[in-house]
Amino acid sequence: MRRFGILLAIMALVAAACSTASASNETTTTSQATTTTTQAPATTTQPEAAGGVVMVADSALGSILVDGDGNTLYLFTPDNQGESVCYDQCEANWPPLVDDIQAKDGVDGSLLGTAPRTDGSHQVTYNGWPLYYFANDAAPGDTNGQGINDVWYTVSPEGDAIGLGPLQGDAPASDGY
Repeated sequence: MRRFGILLAIMALVAAACSTASASNETTTTSQATTTTTQAPATTTQPEAAGGVVMVADSALGSILVDGDGNTLYLFTPDNQGESVCYDQCEANWPPLVDDIQAKDGVDGSLLGTAPRTDGSHQVTYNGWPLYYFANDAAPGDTNGQGINDVWYTVSPEGDAIGLGPLQGDAPASDGY
């Protein structure tokens, strides 16, 4: 009986140490001689479009689409000017632009639209292409996502992928994230 008590006390100390070390992401409960650990659900933060605006900005790549804060917007060629196919890990690296948007400064408002996402939100589209941010763009005006895996491109005011030319239908197939 004494050994059981010591074993239970040691398990309680280990469980307490584990829950303290990772309290922000895990919860630990102890009952009798059983320890259960569950991972808290991951949350993905998506940038909000600044003031619901898409506009044109000058960059080293030429004129590109950006949000109201100057954050670069991208298209993903496997979307084929339709609904997004970028989810899960892809979405973590390439957050979709979801917001009520209006055209400003050089943007053709007739090319703006939305496409439904599986979570019920509506992703902003331009010339049929769903628009995304790139998680590794640290500051407004960054274009670090340009050309990644030959499927991610900045968007021209005409709605084309910059550096690839007009795309129609048969874009390269790739996971691309």
